[in-house]
Amino acid sequence: MIVITNSFAVADEIKIVNYLFEEGLALLHIRKPDFSELEMAQFIHQIKLDFRDRIVLHNHHALAEDFGINRFHFSEKERKNTTDSPARFSKPSRYSTSTHSIKDFNSLGSNFDYAFLSPVFKSISKENYLPKKDLFEEIKSRTNYKTKVIALGGIDSQKIQKVLLNGFDDIALLGGIWNHENPLKQFKLCQQIALSHLQSQV
Repeated sequence: MIVITNSFAVADEIKIVNYLFEEGLALLHIRKPDFSELEMAQFIHQIKLDFRDRIVLHNHHALAEDFGINRFHFSEKERKNTTDSPARFSKPSRYSTSTHSIKDFNSLGSNFDYAFLSPVFKSISKENYLPKKDLFEEIKSRTNYKTKVIALGGIDSQKIQKVLLNGFDDIALLGGIWNHENPLKQFKLCQQIALSHLQSQV
C-alpha cells in the first residue's frame, strides 16, 4: 500500500509520516509541487533515517543522492519529455509514473516498477476530478504485466476490496488518509483491509 502526501501542509504532518512508516507503510510518495528545493530538503530531513529508502520523490530529484533516496516518480508530462525521463538516472534507481488510461499504461517501457492508473473513483482531494472512463472496464484490456498497476483516486477503506478484486495490483491513498480527522487510524484500517485481501488470495 502506498500513501501520497497532501500537496498542502497538514497539521503534525512529519509526526504522522514517521508513525505511518513505523506502522509498516511500504512507500511514501512526497508530492509537494509548490516546495522549493530548500523546503523539500527540510521536509525530508525530518523523516527518520531508517525510512529514507521508502521515500519516492516527485520533484527536486537532485536531492535524492544527499538523502540516500533511490526512488523517483515521473508525471505523465515528465515521462514524455526525454530530458526528465528515467534514462538520465543511473541504476539501481527505481521508477514509477502516472497514467490515465490503460492504453498509456500498456505502452510503458520496462523502466517502471509500477504506475498509477487514475482516477478510479471521484477524487477525495481534488475538486471536480473524476473518471472519464470506467477503469474497471479499461483494466480488462491490460497487456503490460511487467509493470504493476496501482489504483489511485477516490479510494477509501470502503473501496479497497473492490479495487483489489478487479485487476489492480495495489492501491495508493491520498485524500482517503489526509482528509480524515485521524490519518493514522484510517491508515491502519486500510492496511488491515488490504492485508486481509492478500491473505485470502494465498
